[in-house]
Amino acid sequence: MNDPMTASANESMHKPMDESMNESNVLELWLNDQWFAVCELSALTPGRGVAALLPDGRQAALFLDRSGRVYAIGNRDPFSGAYVLSRGLTGSHEGRPFVASPLLKQRFDLTTGRCLDDDEAAVQAYDVRVRAQVRARVPATA
Repeated sequence: MNDPMTASANESMHKPMDESMNESNVLELWLNDQWFAVCELSALTPGRGVAALLPDGRQAALFLDRSGRVYAIGNRDPFSGAYVLSRGLTGSHEGRPFVASPLLKQRFDLTTGRCLDDDEAAVQAYDVRVRAQVRARVPATA
C-alpha cells in the first residue's frame, strides 16, 4: 500500500536543501545528565567570548579558538563575583588555552576551569560538542 503521507515525508528527506531548509552547527553543553543546545556555532567569533544563560540559572562563557575548537566554562569570576569571564582576553600558556578575567586578570584554563594563578580557585568547565542541525520550514496546509 502506498501511503501518500509517508511518500511525501520520505521524498522530502531525500530532496536537496532549498530555501525552506537550512543546516547549521549547534553548540551543545552537557548539563544535568543531558545535552543542552546553547547557540549556533556561527554566533561565536574566534578569540572572543559569548555569555549564555543556562536553564538552571547559571551562566556559561563560550569560546571558539582560531583552530575551531570550542570551550565552555562558568562565566562568574570567583575573585570578583562578577559574571565577566566571557569578556576576557584569550591566550595560551604552555600549550593550554586560557581566558584572563577582564577585572583582576587571573587566567582560567579553558579545558579544566582551573585558575592558573591560584591553585585554590576554579570555575566550572563544561563538556561541549557541535552537532549539525537541519531545520525545515513546514508549509501551512490548506
